[in-house]
Amino acid sequence: MIIKADRIASELKKPTNQNDPLIVTPMPDLDDLVKSGAASVDLRLGCWFLVCRQTRTGLLNVYDKSVDVPNEVKLTKSYYVPFGEKFVLHPKSFVLGVTLEWIRLPADRAAYVVGRSSWGRHGLIIATATGVHPGFTGCLTLELSNVGEIPITIKPGTRVCQLFIHTVDTGDLSIGDRSIFIGRRKPTLGAIELDEIAQKLARDDEHWQVP
Repeated sequence: MIIKADRIASELKKPTNQNDPLIVTPMPDLDDLVKSGAASVDLRLGCWFLVCRQTRTGLLNVYDKSVDVPNEVKLTKSYYVPFGEKFVLHPKSFVLGVTLEWIRLPADRAAYVVGRSSWGRHGLIIATATGVHPGFTGCLTLELSNVGEIPITIKPGTRVCQLFIHTVDTGDLSIGDRSIFIGRRKPTLGAIELDEIAQKLARDDEHWQVP
């Protein structure tokens, strides 16, 4: 069940479980949140950006174990944009951003992030339905794409996305999100991990190339 804004405001102001609270910091204006009548809380763009750059690798292939997959240092370049300064996202460009807010979800809450429609209608697509698991703590990495035809200026501190929070059917409350993205303050590329089944099914993938 998705939690409405007035209940989100109530939980932020006075958590029902002091040992496992819902936290959004900097905290939004709770009065405005209640009056919005929404079912989400707006999040702002942070100051760090991770830009994918050209490498000497002509193809990203995580299935070929004989070839080293470039790591985040080789694939990206990090930029810090101070408040008041701008970042220009050109058409057909893709960068990683980060939320200004630090998020903490309790064990009985999960969430997902979507871009604000006002930005989307101008070509800025942000983190389509990014899931946030119970127990997550940190700033959220945002996937920013300009699918429009003109460059878009974005500045840190701008409301660019919204967090929908919902209840979850809890099992073991001591088990929370254990991903590599916990506690991050900067955007993170992360590595693509193949499970055992995917590795077995991919062994003969060279025989199935599309002409």
